Amino acid sequence: MSIRLSDFPTLPPKDLNKKEVVEKTKEMAKKIAELQYEMFKESKKSLLVIFQGMDSSGKDGATKNVFRYGSPSNIRAYSFKKPTDLEFAHDFLWRVHKLVPAQGEIVVFNRSHYEDILIQRVHGWIDEKRVDARINAINAFEKLLVEDNNTTILKFYMHISEERQKEKLQERIDVIEKNWKHNDGDWEERKHWTKYMECYEDAINRCNAIPWIIAPVDKRWYRNYFVAQKVLETLQSMTFDIPTLDRK
Repeated sequence: MSIRLSDFPTLPPKDLNKKEVVEKTKEMAKKIAELQYEMFKESKKSLLVIFQGMDSSGKDGATKNVFRYGSPSNIRAYSFKKPTDLEFAHDFLWRVHKLVPAQGEIVVFNRSHYEDILIQRVHGWIDEKRVDARINAINAFEKLLVEDNNTTILKFYMHISEERQKEKLQERIDVIEKNWKHNDGDWEERKHWTKYMECYEDAINRCNAIPWIIAPVDKRWYRNYFVAQKVLETLQSMTFDIPTLDRK
């Protein structure tokens, strides 16, 4: 059954207490850090967390809040920007593959290889034949990470409403402390909202061997809770075999 983003809420359930949720999120973040260290000690498994979403959907904020207690020695985060000339000279996965987690690591992608079937498709920089080829390559790439390197992949679509995105972009103009985030290009990309939604839905439905998690992000406090809960549940489902000395 195909996923339609319009069927998913962008707001939290109405019966939640914000203060309680924030406190629960903090506790989950601490547990995530503890389990991350167990993963590091075993060094046989890894976790790749992918955040994809429109501008101002909270990818940075989720990274900061969910992984705030973890050790930077074995949790890495990487933000994908416009490819460099060197990256453009290679296949589109070249710059991605070298950044995936080693065994024992958690790596967070703020944007990812999916940019290459989103922004390039929205603007018509690649044709549909190349889109199909890249989707096949992405599916094979993710299968390789899972089967060959024991990597678990969590793919979050940061589901923000069009109205809320406008508010967040305007905040970057109106609030002095947020001026540094302002980028005229974000407003230009917003003009292509409908096309972006079409491309996101297609990517979500065709790259679904590892199911996407549709995260409601209109309220930042619930976004953090939602993501932390999914990450924690994933880590808790793993068994870590910590090496010990043979004392016989």
